[in-house]
Amino acid sequence: MSKVIDLTGKRFGRLIVMSRAKNSNGRKAMWNCACDCDGTTIAFGQNLRSGDTKSCGCLQKERASEAHITHGLCRTSTYEIWAGMRQRCMDTNDASYKNYGGRGIIICERWNKFENFLADMGEKPKGLTIERRNNNGNYSPENCFYATSKEQNRNKRSNRIIKYDGKEQCISAWAEELDVSHQTLSYRLNKYPPQFAFNM
Repeated sequence: MSKVIDLTGKRFGRLIVMSRAKNSNGRKAMWNCACDCDGTTIAFGQNLRSGDTKSCGCLQKERASEAHITHGLCRTSTYEIWAGMRQRCMDTNDASYKNYGGRGIIICERWNKFENFLADMGEKPKGLTIERRNNNGNYSPENCFYATSKEQNRNKRSNRIIKYDGKEQCISAWAEELDVSHQTLSYRLNKYPPQFAFNM
């Protein structure tokens, strides 16, 4: 196991590290930080060192205010997607944080500015939302796309992924491709390996 770098007393943006925080997942060091605005936050050491976390959240609020003035898109669904993405990755009080920022999912530096996110992803099509191709990967242009609810459901970490003939996908996707019911294919896969279950 790699040795934890002591960040106590060091400054990162508006934050000064005060002490080591109790680690929520036991693998990555987290730190109690005081912000120049008198706020506090808990941040991953790697996010502090990379510059992905620079404040308790006040910086993001200021940028959101600036964004409203400069591009006038803060009330659009695209902006809401961007803001929600940042909240679940950076706000330790967010209900979804444990599944995103809490397990090390970060947002690329380029997407700290909404204008860059908009340039890379375009305006969000109606009925779609942002999704990561690799569920364990970060939010970045190469790993994100606008997905339907069906695509999102098939990309959940809880799905059982079956590999066959050089291809990996969930049972629902295989069932659709093979033109059999999800229940039938699940039953077959519980009894036989894919090379038999897919050719019955």
